[in-house]
Amino acid sequence: MTIFFSLLVLAICIILVHLLIRYRLHFLPESVAVVSLGILMGAVIKIIESKQLANWKEEEMFRPNMFFLLLLPPIIFESGYSLHKGNFFQNIGSITLFAVFGTAISAFVVGGGIYFLGQADVISKLNMTDSFAFGSLISAVDPVATIAIFNALHVDPVLNMLVFGESILNDAVSIVLTNTAEGLTRKNMSDVSGWQTFLQALGYFLKMFFGSAALGTLTGLISALIAIHVLKHIDLRKTPSLEFGMMIIFAYLPYGLAEGISLSGIMAILFSGIVMSHYTHHNLSPVTQILMQQTLRTVAFLCETCVFAFLGLSIFSFPHKFEISFVIWCIVLVLFGRAVNIFPLSYLLNFFRDHKITPKMMFIMWFSGLRGAIPYALSLHLDLEPMEKRQLIGTTTIVIVLFTILLLGGSTMPLIRLMDIEDAKARRRSKKDVNLSKTEKMGNTIESEHLSELTEEEYEAHYIRRQDLKGFMWLDAKYLNPFFTRRLTQEDLHHGRIQMKSLTNKWYEEVRQGPSGSEDDEQELF
Repeated sequence: MTIFFSLLVLAICIILVHLLIRYRLHFLPESVAVVSLGILMGAVIKIIESKQLANWKEEEMFRPNMFFLLLLPPIIFESGYSLHKGNFFQNIGSITLFAVFGTAISAFVVGGGIYFLGQADVISKLNMTDSFAFGSLISAVDPVATIAIFNALHVDPVLNMLVFGESILNDAVSIVLTNTAEGLTRKNMSDVSGWQTFLQALGYFLKMFFGSAALGTLTGLISALIAIHVLKHIDLRKTPSLEFGMMIIFAYLPYGLAEGISLSGIMAILFSGIVMSHYTHHNLSPVTQILMQQTLRTVAFLCETCVFAFLGLSIFSFPHKFEISFVIWCIVLVLFGRAVNIFPLSYLLNFFRDHKITPKMMFIMWFSGLRGAIPYALSLHLDLEPMEKRQLIGTTTIVIVLFTILLLGGSTMPLIRLMDIEDAKARRRSKKDVNLSKTEKMGNTIESEHLSELTEEEYEAHYIRRQDLKGFMWLDAKYLNPFFTRRLTQEDLHHGRIQMKSLTNKWYEEVRQGPSGSEDDEQELF
């Protein structure tokens, strides 16, 4: 019944998203619509339960293990796999600083504020590790609606990449920080001084972050080499289903391995997705390239939709402990922690950046720090005692998520237009057609960088001969990309195109034949 209920919720959400696209209700972000639908369904179920017509309490409960094992990995991997690598690597230093140090600053500000306010009897008391755990989980930003608005209004691409790139790394960093706090909670830290606790937490975080990132990067590079050398000899390109199956295994492999050796599977699968997209993807056949991109997008959409729907359902499905003072102070600390994160780091980065982060961009980055599915799931995953403490953190997290999504997310578009940071030419177009549908935008086209087979001459023209490449971009173009990416001669390219045309024609004939076995048999049926 739980499986049936989850699939039923997903089916209704898919119909809702289709209606948003069909009737061009582009002013409403899909995440907001799905959360609202979840709230409505939760209210209906609550009414049914109150009338004693049925009891769906067990089926509508959201299990944290289901989130971390089934729903979160596809979302994180697809985020890394569909990332625009050019802008990402050009801004990798700024993105890493915001994601790692910025998230840590926000977590310490929120966690420290909650701890000291509790000691002063202003809000409910939490110990130091519990306060830091809550500060870490609530620092995970999820600007899905904001990114859709950025794309619709054609804002500065650097601003777009800073917000999007930070949110991708930030999720993994927030999870690692929360796991660090949980690890300290499970240990007996009563005889350890504050500085020793801090150093232990720092060492654990560095091991989790860099160890998991290295494992994911190594797995991605190994998959690229296997795609070049091993798959070439067994020629899996002739059977795209097997080639695709091999890539799916490598997509989930680092998650299981990292979790098995007590590292962060989320961090590993994120870096694996980035590396596989940058190198392995170009070693695959065109059919598998398209199949990988579209399948990952579909699965990630289903997972995101499921989480947002259950977020709305959770308002009625979980026992809550609501304290107005705790909620208000947490919202203030969350906004203050985001400001302490964004503004000082932006001013610091401007000393080293050619493309400066303007004060308007800083304000939008601060304002777009929405909270979403990951803080909600992490709050359920915290193993806190007594139960009232867990209910307090869970309820407060849900309120903050809904506050940021509905109020801040809904105010982003008028704020951007009021601050006048969108492109002048694009402004006239955007007033006619503002499309906030992430699903429709992803389904319209296939990016050129996700469907490519470069010859040696084309590679040199696009990469090696460019004189403006610096740092990692130059190292990647000069050494890494040639080593980990397959280069085709004109003869190989011609042969590959003939092979793909033959496979496509064969597939099309089989589809036209249908399950009856032949096209003639199908015509006889009609």
